[in-house]
Amino acid sequence: MPKPTKGPRLGGGPAHERLLLSNLANALFTHGRITTTETKAKRLRPVAERLITFAKRGDLHARRRVIAALRDKTVVHTLFTEIAPQVADRQGGYTRITKLGFRKGDNAPLASIELVLEPVSSTPAPVSRTAAPAAAAPAAPVEAETTEAPVDETETTEESTPVAEETTTDAAAEVEADAAAKSDDAADSSK
Repeated sequence: MPKPTKGPRLGGGPAHERLLLSNLANALFTHGRITTTETKAKRLRPVAERLITFAKRGDLHARRRVIAALRDKTVVHTLFTEIAPQVADRQGGYTRITKLGFRKGDNAPLASIELVLEPVSSTPAPVSRTAAPAAAAPAAPVEAETTEAPVDETETTEESTPVAEETTTDAAAEVEADAAAKSDDAADSSK
């Protein structure tokens, strides 16, 4: 027997959750972007991505499975004819969730979920490495007697600006004299 998912469902029961996610998916495929709560957006993401994967397959069985989930033939037609060709070269990640802050009325966390329709770049992003990776070098076997290799010493000289001499003011001299007197008094009283 399949184990049910833990936690409360959106809208109350599992049937209501399926209908709610279906309506959210319909709105997402119709408008390209919708604003809803973070929880609904996170629950919608796998449903929408699975439907887009079926649409990319494009056969009759996939179309029937999407129609069973969405129940709106115009949205299914839009999904198969417009959205699927735009994401044909993308291997996944068809949606993007952006957090928007909190709703004014009930302080619920809002999020925007949108379709990612930009073409995938054929070249990966350049990776900048500051240091050579240490794992790339094979580890040398540890010998019983280790000889230390000479370390190249480099001389670094730092030139700094000369420090100006401190000038004492009458107030500073007075404070120092008071502090010295108090320390002398404390030393005398401790003896």
